[in-house]
Amino acid sequence: MGELIFEARGACYRYPGAGADAVSDVDIEVAAGELVAIVGPNGSGKTTLARLLLGVIVPSGGAVLAAGRPAAAWTRRELARRVGVVAQREEPVFPLRVHQAVLFGRYAHLGPLGAPGPRDIEAVERALERCDVGHLRGRWVATLSGGEWQRVRIARALAQEPDALVLDEATASLDVRHEMEVFELVAALVRDEGLAAVLVTHHVNLAARFAHRVVVMDGGEARAQGPPQEVLRRDVLEQVFGWPVEISTWRGAPQFVPLRRGERGDESSA
Repeated sequence: MGELIFEARGACYRYPGAGADAVSDVDIEVAAGELVAIVGPNGSGKTTLARLLLGVIVPSGGAVLAAGRPAAAWTRRELARRVGVVAQREEPVFPLRVHQAVLFGRYAHLGPLGAPGPRDIEAVERALERCDVGHLRGRWVATLSGGEWQRVRIARALAQEPDALVLDEATASLDVRHEMEVFELVAALVRDEGLAAVLVTHHVNLAARFAHRVVVMDGGEARAQGPPQEVLRRDVLEQVFGWPVEISTWRGAPQFVPLRRGERGDESSA
């Protein structure tokens, strides 16, 4: 296992005024060269856990470390040199061309005058090509498809030259092709660049195919975590999602199928 990038030990967090913890006593580790998927139903604590790992919020109990330091102790600029973030939704607030949008990923590295130098331009070009959007560099971002825009946003994060990527529902609202392209891109970056990646997603089946480890969140707790083959079991998923499912496999990866009410009695026993 490579360098430990994220580590949580007994991490807890409760939003002000809430009656229960959004994250409760969660342990998690994410190392370089590892893709970890966080899955679970709506309100299970997935995004809150990601925010704890990024130091956006401070744990009310336990400890959360990023690259060996308390996550919340990093300044935003410091952490941006180590971690690239792609959130679920983002709309451009003013007109930008693709290469300009990706250049924003270099802000943490720019000097006092804020002018990009040769290294910054090189980092942007590498990120554009790595994410297969180099041919779009002159396009206005407002003209991009949803899948193209997501790849540009990943390129912007990659231009930071980070050690890790955190993606929070980055494939939401994408069609199957563009969703698969994003998952394949992130998996390739982990494999080829040695990045650590945390992927918050509601697509359990894709997480099972691409992630080295899966964390199943429910009610703020990590109900199960480990290799997909070990944790994505029928008993776990039925309890977490509150719905009957069946599990099959595709090339060794567990794949779950939600059943219609009463369907198991009709077909699964045959």
